[in-house]
Amino acid sequence: MTTRLAAASRSLAVAALAVLLAGCGIRATEVPTNFGPAPSRVQCSLSEPDVSTQATRGLPVQVFLLCGSSLVTVDRTVRVPDGAADSERRRLVAQGLLNQLATPPSTAEKEAGYSTDVRGGITVGRPRPGDPEDTLRLSTAPAGLTSYALAQIVCTFSDSAAAEGDGSVVLGGPGAEGPRRYECTDEVRARPGSAEPPSKDAAGE
Repeated sequence: MTTRLAAASRSLAVAALAVLLAGCGIRATEVPTNFGPAPSRVQCSLSEPDVSTQATRGLPVQVFLLCGSSLVTVDRTVRVPDGAADSERRRLVAQGLLNQLATPPSTAEKEAGYSTDVRGGITVGRPRPGDPEDTLRLSTAPAGLTSYALAQIVCTFSDSAAAEGDGSVVLGGPGAEGPRRYECTDEVRARPGSAEPPSKDAAGE
């Protein structure tokens, strides 16, 4: 008898609780709910062009920034004087690209996960006697750059007017070492931290 009364009391309590919840607009459930964390912004994706990173006038270009574990292109512009000879134009474009790579990503780009490993202050010099005519001599030796920075520079240069458009670029440093031809491959774009741009001696080209 006592057991039946206890069970009946529990049933009445549950029913009363259900009525109270319904009156408050809350639906009773026996299954715990877990909505998880709030959704975060999609990584490596800008909803619209970030005009704060683009100059008012200039040559439209794309540079490779880091996002996650890969390289991703973003739109930029560089200023190149009209009438520059081909070799000087190539150097000026390369310098403009380097400056863009060294510029910290905008607030919107940072929120989307973009970053850069290229440091400011690197300059681009002209080829030396005996160098291939399309050589770009950097003030920092390519071998002295991080694998991320080298991948950013190689892929940005090789896909621009700074190179010959064949997916490669000839880079040298400030020392006596000969220049090398670097390639931007799919593997480099996908894993810039562990896959360095393949290169070969460019002497005699």
